[in-house]
Amino acid sequence: MSIVIAKYLKKEKKMVKAINSLFRENNLTLGSVESFTGGLFAKEITSIPGASKFYKGGLVTYASEEKMRLLGIAREDIDEHGVVSEEIAKQMAEKGRDLLDVDYCVSFTGNAGPEAMEGKPVGEIYIGISSKDGVKVFPYHLQGQRNEIQSQGVTLALTLLKEILEKII
Repeated sequence: MSIVIAKYLKKEKKMVKAINSLFRENNLTLGSVESFTGGLFAKEITSIPGASKFYKGGLVTYASEEKMRLLGIAREDIDEHGVVSEEIAKQMAEKGRDLLDVDYCVSFTGNAGPEAMEGKPVGEIYIGISSKDGVKVFPYHLQGQRNEIQSQGVTLALTLLKEILEKII
């Protein structure tokens, strides 16, 4: 394993531990709805002991049909905005928060490649974070191979979640 990857993994584990503590100490719950990350966020969150005290679960709605069937996102919204969009990330986070009955829900939609999708370039992603205060969606244009874009998306979400929690607590 390269030194760069080892440093990245160590930093990410430290962030997951901090999120674990923030949620547990403040009796908050978390859920996730993932698409292009394919469950990687849930894997990272649950890699630290004690995650079951705050992480209630997640959905991997990789296909548009599952976004519609499981989350109730309207086909018209997907047709109008595209599945890789701010609007769909927002709905995924909101509907996931309601469905999982959690304080915070993180959503991921995007194009990890290998080619453009819906006219959206590889690396265009949206991360949504829903809470009782509303939903914020964060757009990014990432570079790299498919697995790198997925990992970067998860790291960005962990960073955002930690920053949001530290501001309100």
